[in-house]
Amino acid sequence: MSKQAYIEKRFNTSSREIIEQVNNILAEYEAQGYDLSLRQLFYQMVSRDLLPNTQKEYKRLGDIVNNARLAGLVDWDMIKDRGRATVTNSHFDSPAEILNIAARQFAIDKWQDQSYHVEVMVEKQALEGVLVPVCEDLDIPFTANKGYSSASALRERGRILGRLARKNGKRIIVLYMGDHDPSGLDMTRDVQDRLSTFAETKIHVERLALNYPQIQTLKPPPNTTKENDTRAAAYAAKYKASWELDAVEPAALARIVTEAVMKYRDADKWQNAVMAEKRMKAELQELAESYTDGE
Repeated sequence: MSKQAYIEKRFNTSSREIIEQVNNILAEYEAQGYDLSLRQLFYQMVSRDLLPNTQKEYKRLGDIVNNARLAGLVDWDMIKDRGRATVTNSHFDSPAEILNIAARQFAIDKWQDQSYHVEVMVEKQALEGVLVPVCEDLDIPFTANKGYSSASALRERGRILGRLARKNGKRIIVLYMGDHDPSGLDMTRDVQDRLSTFAETKIHVERLALNYPQIQTLKPPPNTTKENDTRAAAYAAKYKASWELDAVEPAALARIVTEAVMKYRDADKWQNAVMAEKRMKAELQELAESYTDGE
């Protein structure tokens, strides 16, 4: 836990209750290995009937959490802003240090002998903290598109997928995850059309989430449909509400991705690759240790 106070502040009874509820939720997710964005935290409060699902309450929660963190009442490390990061060069104290890091991080492409190339694309960058570790464990690429992706980003990815399909004969599967609203549903079509254009071959994009049967099962809190979307009227007539991917429990999102990827992964080929990687890592670790011993 990382609580540090920078200010002194007194909170009213209502705010103190919210701070206690926030800390309970954060502790629950820390035990599962997750941190949350403010939006994810808000949806957890809404789903537990602790707050109404309005923009006013979202802003109020943000203000309370910000002040509570500054006052040392809420863990700084458990709420992440995934849209902002500082870029800096890596530095090392010795050649031995980089050799040991290389040995720990060494990995082969465990999908090299598989028939499929599978990757995940998601509408929301805020979900990186949940989905990147899952994709790393599964050894598949992950892309956060931040809404409708730019032509530059999709062209870069599409050209890579096109080369994989032509050179290695891979069957390309892109698992797409987005909000269940007019724009979020349309993004699946948009990603498939533009990836296929830039890849110069058909790319199969499978909408993995959020789908209506999942909404019925997982019951994330609903939102009102955005009226400025030109598709809103038809969508609202059919579904009555909309749902954000952020509102789904992190463990459920991790399970959805894992189960989908397993359908395309040959277990025997995967295990062979895992064993080969372990042998190579051991060789590299031995080299790193021999260099360290010789210093």
